[in-house]
This record gives sequence, C-alpha cells and structure tokens, in this order.
Amino acid sequence: MSMVFTDLAIAGITYLYIILMIFIPLILYKKEKITKFSARKSIHMFAGLAVLSSPFYFWPFWPTIIAGTLSVFVFFSSKESKVKQLKDLYDAISEEQEDRLNRAFLQGPFFYCISITLLVFIFGIFAPNQFYFPIAGVLIMIVADTLASVIGKRWGKISISLPWTNSKRTLEGSSIFFVCAFLLCCLSFFLFGTLIPTLQMPLPFTAILIYSLITSLIATIIELITPSTYDDLTVPLGSTLIIYLLTLL
Repeated sequence: MSMVFTDLAIAGITYLYIILMIFIPLILYKKEKITKFSARKSIHMFAGLAVLSSPFYFWPFWPTIIAGTLSVFVFFSSKESKVKQLKDLYDAISEEQEDRLNRAFLQGPFFYCISITLLVFIFGIFAPNQFYFPIAGVLIMIVADTLASVIGKRWGKISISLPWTNSKRTLEGSSIFFVCAFLLCCLSFFLFGTLIPTLQMPLPFTAILIYSLITSLIATIIELITPSTYDDLTVPLGSTLIIYLLTLL
C-alpha cells in the first residue's frame, strides 16, 4: 500500500510541475514579458523535464498516463477551441505552419508529447529498469534541440540545406546539438544508471561513454535530415530505440 501512495505522491507533484511550466510562460506572454518564441521554447524545455520522474515509480505505467494526458491536452489546444485556456495556449505558442493546417492545432508540441508517451510506454513494457534511455532521448529533444535552434538562429553562418526538410540548419547549430546531446546522454546514463539508487539497471562507466557517443551521433543525423515539423517525433524515438536495440545485440 505504501508503494501506491508513493506513486500517487510522485504523480501529483509531476502533474503540478507540468501545469506550472505550461501556464507560467503563457501568463508571461499575455503580459508581454516574453515573446511567442520564448514562450514556446520555455514550455518545450521545462515541461518535458517531468520525464525525470519516470525511474522513481513502482508501477512503470504512471509516466505513460501523465504523458498521455498531456498529449490529449495539447491535441485539443487549437485555434477553434471553446475552452479559453486551450485557445490561449494555442495563441501563445503556435507557429505559422500550424496556422495553415486544416484544423489549426499545436502539431509540433503534439508530436513532442506523443513521442514521450510512446517511449515511456514501450520501456514500461519491455525495459522498466532502463528508463535512462527514454530520458536521454527526451532530454536531447527538449534541451539540445532548443539550444541548437537558438545558437543556429543567432550565430549560425555555415548553412546545411536539404531540400526535403523545408528548413534551414547550420553547421554551428548541429555541432552544438551533438555536443549537448552527448553531455545529456552522459548525465542521464550516469545519474540513473550509477549515481541514484532507483529501480534501474546499473551501467558501467565505459558503457555510459559508448552509449552516449552512439546515441548523440544518431540523434544529430536524424535531426539534420528530418523536417522541423516532425523532428520532435523522429529524434527521441529514433535515437532511443536504435541505441536500445543495439544494446541487445
């Protein structure tokens, strides 16, 4: 029974954290304290950090329930929503390409939520003692991708243009993405595979370095060749599942 109450307490704190990380940038945007770009990136980065609670549950499907709830919330955040908070969220963080959809909704954030939901669900079934893999993939998506976007827009000089992506990447941004992804993978694997005594399978230091290098390289390649609308889906799913399957060989 104590395990049930522990899980409920962690889930409650996680839900509260997500709500705050969504509505604080929304309020700041409405008060014109931050731009739409900053509001979107703030929610993108900080709300996703809720995945860090995944290894601490006794029942491994709580992360799926939480991420699934957020996916539904984001899906119904649209231009035509009759719920004021959902419409306000869309108005605050939508992008131009999302306005042009048949049903104007937050397509990028929805893919972002779906990728987290799928990852924690898959690992909840097949590897509940290795949540550091999906955590690494999600951290890459929310931190490395955000940092690369900011660096690329501000200081990027050498363009990398692939016609099917319909977006501009830079060598500087992709380099930052790779370095940041490597460090984030090391952090996830070391934190939950070595340092914190949770319910996770231990990882030796050599494996941490090798897994981090491979995962960050895969993620950088996927991010580079994927249209920006879909990279929130392809980067975490592709990099996480590929490295996990490689560890089974």
